[in-house]
Amino acid sequence: MATDTTRTSRVVMMCGPGGAGKTTYAKRLERDGWTRLSFEVEFWDRGITTMPSAEVVAEVAADLKGRLLCLVAAGNDVVLDFGFWFRRQRDQYRELLAPAGIVPTTVYLATDLETIVSRVGDRHGRQADDWPLTEQTATEYFERFEPPTPEEGPLEVVR
Repeated sequence: MATDTTRTSRVVMMCGPGGAGKTTYAKRLERDGWTRLSFEVEFWDRGITTMPSAEVVAEVAADLKGRLLCLVAAGNDVVLDFGFWFRRQRDQYRELLAPAGIVPTTVYLATDLETIVSRVGDRHGRQADDWPLTEQTATEYFERFEPPTPEEGPLEVVR
């Protein structure tokens, strides 16, 4: 974890539908010293193991945004282990980070539906990063997902 405030923090936005491999990638960065922020971990830490209400999601989102801003102000590198399914979400975080001079990199896990469906079958809800998804829900998420484009900003595509 970087604490040198003379340089700008790095922020990675993990992007992809459920089951794409975002958390696996984000945990690699975490092992390299990055701070990983995750809705699922936050829900789990609060004792929430099923999809929460919109009010709870909004509360957690506000908490995570506040934590993100504190971390980057302290010079830490942060990986946002979210879905960033829609461009408007990615744009909101770009706008949030812009005053700090940070341009986040989007890491898009371009995973096919067949692979995603095979992975979600192994999820059983036994830990924060094991959020259960049905095949139907995973398929719906995949179909609604808006892939990022290079016009949005720095983009790394992982296949």
